[in-house]
Amino acid sequence: MAQAELTLPEGAAADWTVPQDWASYTTGEHAMWDRLFERQAAMLPGRVVPEFMEGLDILRMTKPGIPDFAELSERLMRATGWQVVAVPGLVPDRVFFEHLANRRFVAGRFIRKPEQIDYLQEPDVFHDVFGHVPLLTHPAFADYMQAYGEGGMRADHMGAIDHLARLYWYTVEFGLMRREGRMQLYGAGIVSSYGESVFALDDASPNRIGFDLKRLMRTQYRIDDYQQSYFVIDSFEDLLRKTSDVDFGPIYHELEGSTDLAPDAVAPEDRVYHRGTQAYARAKMAC
Repeated sequence: MAQAELTLPEGAAADWTVPQDWASYTTGEHAMWDRLFERQAAMLPGRVVPEFMEGLDILRMTKPGIPDFAELSERLMRATGWQVVAVPGLVPDRVFFEHLANRRFVAGRFIRKPEQIDYLQEPDVFHDVFGHVPLLTHPAFADYMQAYGEGGMRADHMGAIDHLARLYWYTVEFGLMRREGRMQLYGAGIVSSYGESVFALDDASPNRIGFDLKRLMRTQYRIDDYQQSYFVIDSFEDLLRKTSDVDFGPIYHELEGSTDLAPDAVAPEDRVYHRGTQAYARAKMAC
């Protein structure tokens, strides 16, 4: 995700990119990637959308060690015209949007430490590359990401980034898909997390609510723990249609006068697939 107020790090280009410097990764860093990859790849089949697993194959990400962004970009370019570029960490919103609009996905080059294996606040190369990049091989999702970047540049000029950020959060990072009555994962924040890959589908605690653009953009979210609500799409093609064929200007204007919804809220007009107990969130607050 993007970040608004940051200073260009020393050594970074004007667009905030840096060399990945793949040769500098240590044996321990490659081993951490392999450990994370093995754990997720073993539990995701049947739980994640098949397009994700297909993307792993297309990009040959089963190869041991942290992927070389140049090799990934070569394969990704052939599939959908996207590239992966390295950045030092979080980047400003305008930089983030511009890269997406030009079919470049920004990825941090560092990898988490062993003590951070289950959680870290700033996304690392495993979250960015394993979580996000496989779905960029899917044409409709790749187009959605580009359209989001283009929309982000417009939202930046309109002062509406906060609302648009919720769309990214509840789709790209923490989205679910429902096909033939079955829920599956696709959000990168879920598929790169062992715990949330189980929680998002199996736990009774969170709400699972049908995708509605304006409703979603009114909804606050959790940055410090598992989500209290997940929004469910029918397909990537449907997600692209419901966002790229929309004039966001009137929506932003309408949202300015509306009240935000809490992360655990269920609205009367919601298409509710599962009304959560919120037991997990209540237990955490009681601690």
